[in-house]
Amino acid sequence: MVNVYSFEGVVVFILLVICTCAYIRTVPRLRQIFLSEKNGIFGALYKASIIGTRLHWGVSTACVTMAVYLLILR
Repeated sequence: MVNVYSFEGVVVFILLVICTCAYIRTVPRLRQIFLSEKNGIFGALYKASIIGTRLHWGVSTACVTMAVYLLILR
């Protein structure tokens, strides 16, 4: 189990938020509900979705790297 207060936990949490927001961006109805506002917490989710779609190769590489690290090396 990963503790949220450790560096590994923060990285895993950020990657999960980015991947979830990128998925929400691909679903039209969810995109309309969650990503229409660009202020406050919804603005942060919008920016995470932009990061996930524009840097999809980097985010996927980071997800695989963290998975290997948490499952095998740790």
